[in-house]
Amino acid sequence: MSSSPPPSGVQAAAAGAPAVLIQRHLSAPRVTTYLHACGSDLERALELYRWNANVSGALWVALGHVEIVLRNAIHDALTTRHQRSKRAGYWFDDPRRELDPRALDDITTAKRRAGQVTVPAALPGKVVAELSFGFWRYLLARRYSSTLWPAIRHSFPHLPGRDRGRLERQVIRLHQLRNRIAHHEPLIREDLPARVADLGSILDAVDPALRPWALDDAGRLTTLLANRP
Repeated sequence: MSSSPPPSGVQAAAAGAPAVLIQRHLSAPRVTTYLHACGSDLERALELYRWNANVSGALWVALGHVEIVLRNAIHDALTTRHQRSKRAGYWFDDPRRELDPRALDDITTAKRRAGQVTVPAALPGKVVAELSFGFWRYLLARRYSSTLWPAIRHSFPHLPGRDRGRLERQVIRLHQLRNRIAHHEPLIREDLPARVADLGSILDAVDPALRPWALDDAGRLTTLLANRP
């Protein structure tokens, strides 16, 4: 009695093998993007889907490192500015009334989450940690070019030309990438090497010695990008 060879990817899908089960539970619309990229080959599409999840995870780690470096750089610069003006409280209390309503709303929410509303002496680091990536992105906007930026730029001593706009554009792109990853969206049409370059450029602007540690992760990200299905 001869044994039959295992079904091919297409035959397996037709026979109701795991690939079809996975597609059903991920949802057909979600898998469609990957099917289009793989000539309707379901097995390859699910392999690409898994790669997308893995590269998203690696990027999420790198984005987390860069976000923390970015927010601490801005926080340190504005803290120094605040202390030199000999004002009470912290810079995010906005004694000069420089921040726009959106930023103030974000700060109020962060203070509440940090418990500073009921405990005014809460450590500033707790408030800073509750502020989103988007908050720091908007502190780099043109509207603050003559107020906050002259202080912030000192925390980015290696930024070419001390170019606020360059840094802002890089952070905007990474903020958008972060949101896509947070919503489990496909990255297969993204220029991921360019986004990794943005990550590296921001780290370099603060201190080039940060890049190897923040982006290497034992070579995981580099390996994933080089081995896309």
